[in-house]
Amino acid sequence: MTMTAHSPRLDYMQTSPDLFRKYLAFGMAGKLDQSLALLVDIRASQLNGCAFCLDMHVKQARLHGERELRLHHLTIWRESTLFTPQERMALAWTEALTRIQGEGVPDELYAAAREHFEDTELSELTFRVVAINGWNRLNVAFRNLPGSKDQMFGLDKAGLH
Repeated sequence: MTMTAHSPRLDYMQTSPDLFRKYLAFGMAGKLDQSLALLVDIRASQLNGCAFCLDMHVKQARLHGERELRLHHLTIWRESTLFTPQERMALAWTEALTRIQGEGVPDELYAAAREHFEDTELSELTFRVVAINGWNRLNVAFRNLPGSKDQMFGLDKAGLH
């Protein structure tokens, strides 16, 4: 069996430009630390199998100065020593919200998150997770190809091909 890339379906950015701009503004509205936000975006995109967003946010992280090894360690963040306690909590929170189970977010995880984030920070982190999960679903549904919008978003400057 030969594996082939899927063809893109429709360009939601052009098809629904007003919704795209509003959702983009929503996703960028918080004041969450940029490095932390990108780790969250990458981890959620890994979990959701969103190649477009994973490609985009890895490039953004590199442009932002993120170390390559930390990006490689995101899938094994629990075993890695490269993440701060706050980053580890943000990644745990991201995973819990991305993979919501029948019982929802456990009280123990919420209590632990409160130890690492002030109310506003936890709220903004949660909105960030909501936003990236929505982007993942849009890009998976319409099969946006990784790298297809690099020039539009200035990601060609990352030098990753």
